[in-house]
Amino acid sequence: MFKKIKLVYINIVISFIFIQTVSSQNTEQIYKLNKVFNIISTHYVDSVEENKIVEKAILAMLKNLDPHSSYYSKEIVKRINESLQGNFEGIGINFNVLNDTIFVISPIKNGPSEKSGILSGDRIISIEGKNVAGIGIKSQNVRKYLLGKKGTAVKITVKRKAEKKYRNFVIIRDKISINSVDISYMVNSSTGYIKLNQFSATTLPEFRKAINRLKIKGLKNLILDLRENSGGYLYSAIELVDEFLPQKKLILYTEGANSPRSEYKANLVGTFEKGKLIVMIDEGSASASEIVAGSLQDWDRAIIIGRRSYGKGLVQRPFYLLDGSMIRLTIARYYTPTGRLIQKPYKKGFVDYRNDIIYRYKKGEFFYLDSIKLPDSLKYRTLVNKRVVYGGGGIMPDVFIPIDTTNVSEYYRQLIKSGIVNKFLLSYEDENRSFLKKNYPNFTLFNQYFKVNDKILKNLVSFAETEEINRKISYNDYLIKNFKGSKNIIKTQLKALIARDMWTIGEYYRIMNSVNSSFIKAVEILNNDVLYNDIMKIKY
Repeated sequence: MFKKIKLVYINIVISFIFIQTVSSQNTEQIYKLNKVFNIISTHYVDSVEENKIVEKAILAMLKNLDPHSSYYSKEIVKRINESLQGNFEGIGINFNVLNDTIFVISPIKNGPSEKSGILSGDRIISIEGKNVAGIGIKSQNVRKYLLGKKGTAVKITVKRKAEKKYRNFVIIRDKISINSVDISYMVNSSTGYIKLNQFSATTLPEFRKAINRLKIKGLKNLILDLRENSGGYLYSAIELVDEFLPQKKLILYTEGANSPRSEYKANLVGTFEKGKLIVMIDEGSASASEIVAGSLQDWDRAIIIGRRSYGKGLVQRPFYLLDGSMIRLTIARYYTPTGRLIQKPYKKGFVDYRNDIIYRYKKGEFFYLDSIKLPDSLKYRTLVNKRVVYGGGGIMPDVFIPIDTTNVSEYYRQLIKSGIVNKFLLSYEDENRSFLKKNYPNFTLFNQYFKVNDKILKNLVSFAETEEINRKISYNDYLIKNFKGSKNIIKTQLKALIARDMWTIGEYYRIMNSVNSSFIKAVEILNNDVLYNDIMKIKY
């Protein structure tokens, strides 16, 4: 009891000191803010939800600082932490809501649902005795029902295709891994490929496991795919760069008005310090991805190919509040070894900053390299081969790859955007699940022999026509011609999506890489020593 009283007393003293410190600096501002809050609470015409007022005030304060200082509620904090810690607690299924019904796309391998007997194609009818079919349930509500603490039980009832009776399951929730590495495989006898989707607490061990497995298969060259990787933990990016650079090499440094310069250097013997390396980026590669790409580019350790990255070079520190919510406050900027600041400008305001990617697209940056105009003041030289690189807003690739829109029809884009492709594939897989599993028991056979034929495309169009009243998709003569002209790429995408649902997202990328211009260029460069050395400006 004495300990509890002592702890409360200490907290009160600390809080008092903090208030006194803040008040001595900003007495009038703090008083004004508190006064306004009390006036609203006491005199406003209607009852007010004080917690919402506080949250909106916090959001308004942070919004006026920079685009990346932000506030998160307790619930959002939990979801963020689950993702970056590399696991969450639940029943372990990939699902989708189709025709107002929860469809199990696939149970996660070795997860509690698979161990309990849940199969791909099962329809979840009720959870804990409560009907969840035909009630307009949303995906976020499904998560609320199925997520929970490890060791707790959840009762679900499923309808299995071709069975009249429902099946009841009691599933014990467990920890479910969230992988940073989507896939790793050998492209040919000497070149490996690793796709990273985020930088989490498990990124380094996952990467090491993947690269050691590739080394056994003859790895000499590596393609590291950071496209659409929006970042994550700063230290995970530093750890990854350390795998490629010799000891004592500077990886990055951070600095801010209230944060003195901090340098981060390679200090371990990495798993891939030698061997040709290509890093793939695009406009979706941000933050931690840019640290990796920028550092390896500055030390002439890798060739960067793709399109200019997002341009986030601000470091956020989390500050947790009493109710479990959190603010992530920008405390410093990070700089690559050459001194490049990668953060793009944000002085024109939040809306302009948010729309930057749209502006890039409209001015042709995704299609033409010469549409990117950077002043000489942003020009830097790499630390070994003295190649020209640029700062001031993202990582500029060494080899520019325009976005390829020529092979994807406008009609097909409309189908994807409206969700019709996803709904069609769920229906197709449900009807053909037995056939697919029997004839393609593993991905190797599927990749080699499965073909999306013209009949499947015709069925897709017919399926879309049944949705047209709701979706308002016009399939006119122009779009028909446009659709037929891009049949091959559409077939590849449909095949990749089916593979994703039958196995994992990794199999999706493996199929799509076969037609992806960035990946094809990366393989070409690695297969050609003269071309690789020329880009790197390595003297013979």
